[in-house]
Amino acid sequence: MTYQQPQPGYPQQQPGWGQQPPPAPKKSNAGKIIGFGCLGIIGLFVLIGIIGAVAMGGDDGSDTGTSKQPTAAGDAKPGKADDAKADAPKEEPAKKAPVTVTGKQVDFKKSILAQGDNYTSVQVTITNNSKNDIDINPLYVTITDTDGSKHTAELGVDEDQLDTVTLAPGENSTGTVTGKGKFEAKYVTYTDGLIGDSVRGDVG
Repeated sequence: MTYQQPQPGYPQQQPGWGQQPPPAPKKSNAGKIIGFGCLGIIGLFVLIGIIGAVAMGGDDGSDTGTSKQPTAAGDAKPGKADDAKADAPKEEPAKKAPVTVTGKQVDFKKSILAQGDNYTSVQVTITNNSKNDIDINPLYVTITDTDGSKHTAELGVDEDQLDTVTLAPGENSTGTVTGKGKFEAKYVTYTDGLIGDSVRGDVG
């Protein structure tokens, strides 16, 4: 075998090997890393913005239809308790009795008509609360003692004896009614005209 000389103008080849192409440059991953890093930062900002919006939306006090606004006291609707009060009948003031009698045991004041001091006197006040006139007389009043005994009036024996008068509506009269003997009075009874209605009053 003969070895040929390379012709001038042709590149010299290595025996048995073809010419190898130059190696391709390696691609750098720096661009991908920078790109992913920017995307992560943007995503983080977006996430923070969403969280802030949600937090602000929960505290803005807007009416979502479920929150209840406090009502003023004046706007409150009346409940069942108020309705019950409105429907309840109003209490009327107690009516006064047509005649009231009060009594108080006092010292006996002897008059010139009294025979001795063996008497007991009760100061009586009679008030006319009716719409008609009523007649007052010591004989219309009796005294009941603590033993249950009733004593009629002894006329003219006490200086402060109850007068015989006619009381118009709203008027009253005060005077003593005196019984025979010494006793402790419990109550007095006034009878309108002797045969009319009786009214009793405690002796204080």
